[in-house]
Amino acid sequence: MPYQLQTSANDIVDPYQWPTLVLFCKRPKLHQGKQRIAEAISAEKTLIVAQALLDCAIEDSHAWRGPVVIACSDESDVEWAQSLNESAQVMTQLPSGMSGNLGQRLNYVDHVLRVFGHEKIITIGTDAPMLTPLHFSEAARALNKYDIVLSHADDGGVVIMANKSPWPNIIDLPWSTENLSQALAQACERSELNVHYMIPGYDIDYVADIKKLLNYLKNDQRPARKKLLTTLNQLFISSGVINHA
Repeated sequence: MPYQLQTSANDIVDPYQWPTLVLFCKRPKLHQGKQRIAEAISAEKTLIVAQALLDCAIEDSHAWRGPVVIACSDESDVEWAQSLNESAQVMTQLPSGMSGNLGQRLNYVDHVLRVFGHEKIITIGTDAPMLTPLHFSEAARALNKYDIVLSHADDGGVVIMANKSPWPNIIDLPWSTENLSQALAQACERSELNVHYMIPGYDIDYVADIKKLLNYLKNDQRPARKKLLTTLNQLFISSGVINHA
């Protein structure tokens, strides 16, 4: 079921001007990604977790009422990315043959989308299944008032990056560190963009995050989240990796 924006009389989101939801994703592969979790379980089981996390993000993309863009990390994965959501637009995070950090990728995707007329953009990754319709609703509403909207992550990163003004040059920020959220906000403010912090969240990098997520998902009725909960219970609780949730 599509997400319903929660609005008040003084804070209306035009249903015909929904932001574009951009999903930054990397195709799950053996021995790639979530290696801190792989230290506690096998690489094969970690791949199962990565796929289940991706399924939750795809679930969010199917529920979104506005335009959806899947930005895949490699040109060879374009066809695969399109199969995840046939109604989404698919692009690569950088031009063919180029490499770069997350800042370069975000700057590039943002620039291309604005060339093609996308104005309000909400960007997520594939490792924050705790995101709910409330998060997306607040991000969409906040873009009516602010240039930049961020959801701060427990580890110092961000789980949502939303903007109605182009990102400044964010290539040299401390990506994948506990200082990222603060540095990103400061870079935007230096470019005279007003920044709003919305509901915070967390992503899944460590077994401790899995334990937190197990509790969080207990009452979540979304199908991909229910499947994720079952998978995590099998891989972490039943196996004794986590004693209790």
